[in-house]
Amino acid sequence: MKNHQFKQYRLQEWIHHIIDQLEFSEPTPIQQKVIPAALRKENVIGQSHTGSGKTHAFLIPIFNQLDLDKQEVQCVITSPTRELATQIFNEVKTMIRYSEQGEQIDAKLLIGGTDKKRTIEKLTKQPKIVVGTPGRILDLIEEGVLDIYSAQAFVVDEADLMLDLGLIQEIDQMLVRAHERIQLFVFSATIPERLQPFLTKYLHNPSYFHIKDHYAPETIEHRLIPLRHREISDIIISITQVINPYLAIIFTNGKEAANKLQQELQEKGLSSGVIHGGLKPRERKRVLKDIQALRYQYIVATDLAARGIDIKGISHVINAQMPKEEPFYIHRVGRTARAGMEGTAINLYVDEDKPLIEKLTQNGITFSNYDIVKGEWREVKAWDERTQRKKEGHDVDKEAWNRVRKTKKVKPGYKKKMKYQHNKIKKQLNKKKYKK
Repeated sequence: MKNHQFKQYRLQEWIHHIIDQLEFSEPTPIQQKVIPAALRKENVIGQSHTGSGKTHAFLIPIFNQLDLDKQEVQCVITSPTRELATQIFNEVKTMIRYSEQGEQIDAKLLIGGTDKKRTIEKLTKQPKIVVGTPGRILDLIEEGVLDIYSAQAFVVDEADLMLDLGLIQEIDQMLVRAHERIQLFVFSATIPERLQPFLTKYLHNPSYFHIKDHYAPETIEHRLIPLRHREISDIIISITQVINPYLAIIFTNGKEAANKLQQELQEKGLSSGVIHGGLKPRERKRVLKDIQALRYQYIVATDLAARGIDIKGISHVINAQMPKEEPFYIHRVGRTARAGMEGTAINLYVDEDKPLIEKLTQNGITFSNYDIVKGEWREVKAWDERTQRKKEGHDVDKEAWNRVRKTKKVKPGYKKKMKYQHNKIKKQLNKKKYKK
């Protein structure tokens, strides 16, 4: 048995068989916390970053509690985007395929952008597992073709993104139609204040787990480039001339900025795709297909693409605009250096980004400082060089005062003499430092 560390959870034997087939040998930190709490039927709030293993943290206990003899909805898994829902559904299908009880487990993917009439026709019986986007699931509940009152578990994945996309209201309307004792799993990269009313309303005495491990993969190199009143598109063109990525994702803050940057890059001769929440379903599907077919070497994206869309082989992340918050930086750069591979994050920054850079530095990220001069990488002054210089100046000043000889008797003009001594010592200390 490969999954000896999963044995401690006393799961059903057929679940251990699935874990063996998935080749999991030990639970990830989020799985170590969530699985036991889920098996105790507790409500769970899990806060962790992309790639932490949270999908199986809820799928393993959910599969374990399925009643194979009952043909009714037993679990509802909601995700904010079609791509994320499809990824979770693919994991569910894999687990069913690996299961010895596979014939007794059925799952349905219910997402927008698909023919609703055909979906209704295919729903001849209530599936045991429902995975989908809130809008489409709620739609089918209101049509009377889907009944979730029997569900034992309900998952809200990427809750902060649900909030940003205005989907929490639809989750709310679904939970009103669910059993009041339904077990809730809420997963989120951040827990914003605006999410609290929802959590308070539905999660009674939840177990809250915040996994801070793997702040950012150690195999990522983080480079800073000062923007200095230059055009973002010009610097990115310069970057493309000195890197040869397998696939690079260029992040902007918002869809208008993404469209504008992509257009400017196209005009400057750089073929690139664009992906954000404002694209029509068909357009988004086409772009994702083009990306997977390696039609583009560069993709301009918003944070939506950082949240679980499975784009493989990203070697470089370029932040055309630094994000506003720390977790978003981690999510963006987490798209590269997956599965032990190396990756590079290149960040264009302005003065307003310095507090974020400082915070990231305090949390263990090491930035190197570069610019591109005459088609080559060149090391430049550190982003906090002025602060460091001030600090060093203050330290020298302090040291000089410490060395000034204090007189016991205060005579006329003593302040002037001490000041003179101080300046003399300070000059000597600066000279020594300069020689070093």
